[in-house]
Amino acid sequence: MDKKIANMIDHTALKADTSKDQIETLCDEAKEYHFFSVCVNPTWVKFAAERLAATEVAVCTVIGFPLGASTSATKAYETKNAIDHGATEVDMVINIGALKDRDFKLVETDIRAVVEAAKGKALVKVIIETSLLTDEEKVKACELAVSAGADYVKTSTGFSTGGATVEDIALMRKTVGPDIGVKASGGVRDQKMAKAVIEAGATRIGASAGIAIVSGGSSDADY
Repeated sequence: MDKKIANMIDHTALKADTSKDQIETLCDEAKEYHFFSVCVNPTWVKFAAERLAATEVAVCTVIGFPLGASTSATKAYETKNAIDHGATEVDMVINIGALKDRDFKLVETDIRAVVEAAKGKALVKVIIETSLLTDEEKVKACELAVSAGADYVKTSTGFSTGGATVEDIALMRKTVGPDIGVKASGGVRDQKMAKAVIEAGATRIGASAGIAIVSGGSSDADY
């Protein structure tokens, strides 16, 4: 098992039909394989936090997921609620339509609402949904995330038209510099791809294929 990669993985289960038993398994696997965190929908945060309370595994959740189209006030409340339930990391989706409209003030304000809600309590990752953006828009989204005080930029929800690519990770790393995290998510299904995105600048990987990744196997998991 590759322990270094394991500690970079957010072990993920975000599908709508995810059951309690699957969340239990996710948490137990995260403990066994020493993954950095579990990433679950907000409804499962409290349960996961309680199950992982005596471990070093963090609890990550998603905000405004997967469309990013809820209001800033809603995203801020969702963030506070998740933190109250035990989340220590939140992955928020930007307002993609606003970015496409070049309403950059709205995009930055939206990100900042989550950053301020999480301040001192949880790390914030900003999902820019690279598959829907031009390279120019990817760069701008990353710049806005940094300006708003985010800790990470993240490629994808895993629920759109595509996931992480080596090229996007390299572009995001170049844009944010060395001090902001870059998370590759969506489509990282084996160790070869994991190593490639890490080489390109990723410091975290979101995947449901974590066990296959660290064991040197492969998976057909979507996320």
